[in-house]
Amino acid sequence: MFARYLNPKNDIAFKRIFGTEKNKDILIAFLNDMIDFRGGGPVTNVTFLKTIQEPEIAIQKTSIVDILCEDPQGNKWIVEMQVAWDESFKKRAQYYAAKAYIAQMAIKAEYHNLKEVIFLAITDFIMFPHKKAYKSDHVILDRNSHEHDLRDFSFTFLELPKLKNKTFDESMTMIEKWAYFFNNADTAPKNETAKIIADYAILQRAYHELNSFDWSEDELQAYERAEKIEADYWNIMNQRFRQGMAKGIEEGIEKGIEKGREEGREEGREEGEKRAQQAMAQKMFDSGLEKTVISQITGLSADRLNRILDGNT
Repeated sequence: MFARYLNPKNDIAFKRIFGTEKNKDILIAFLNDMIDFRGGGPVTNVTFLKTIQEPEIAIQKTSIVDILCEDPQGNKWIVEMQVAWDESFKKRAQYYAAKAYIAQMAIKAEYHNLKEVIFLAITDFIMFPHKKAYKSDHVILDRNSHEHDLRDFSFTFLELPKLKNKTFDESMTMIEKWAYFFNNADTAPKNETAKIIADYAILQRAYHELNSFDWSEDELQAYERAEKIEADYWNIMNQRFRQGMAKGIEEGIEKGIEKGREEGREEGREEGEKRAQQAMAQKMFDSGLEKTVISQITGLSADRLNRILDGNT
């Protein structure tokens, strides 16, 4: 049985909202809300392009993006919803952008005709643990003067977990409203949702697209398959973390025993377990896992975990 409102982070739901011709005005509004335009003005229209980026030679990878479109000026836009943590995603983002840039040569065939590529990603994990900002914009700058001479690539990331606990506030920015939509659309109280979308018709449309009563049986089955793929991924990840934790404890025990021989085998064992647990917790946190998840996996209390992450071991 499906809830009335489905999860917008689901691959099928995301593409239904932002990647279809009938809803392209939702995508346009989202792009204009998310991107800090330093010239050229807002997006007025988009044309959807094939999302499979073929390799130039057979041995290279074929890349598939969620949404690839072009604005009236010929600039290329890549929009990605990335739910599962992936340590290579920063590299992959640059690869996708480079592919979209290079592909223009097959059509224009002149370097001076190459247009800008804008990459926008919404991530359900923390990409930049040491940044407080939930949205970051990345461009190529001169190292000394900070002048923006190379303008054809830009990357914007919206890290949803950094706004996970954001509750409704009258002063919410449009970006915060979109983040609230992604984080809570399928679980938020009806009265709170009504306040969020009250003065923004586009966001109302986005919510409407998540109404499961308007989905066909085939569409719901595709949605469910995407949910299962995500669940299977997290089961595998949790299993790997548990295996890594067990291996870390074993290695830590050996090191702790060696170090603690003078004080006794048992004390060394405890020291090894403690060090392995601390190292594993720090590694999980640096990888973008939330503290509540880390506590569940490691068995550490919230207070103990905070002390470890603050360096007060």
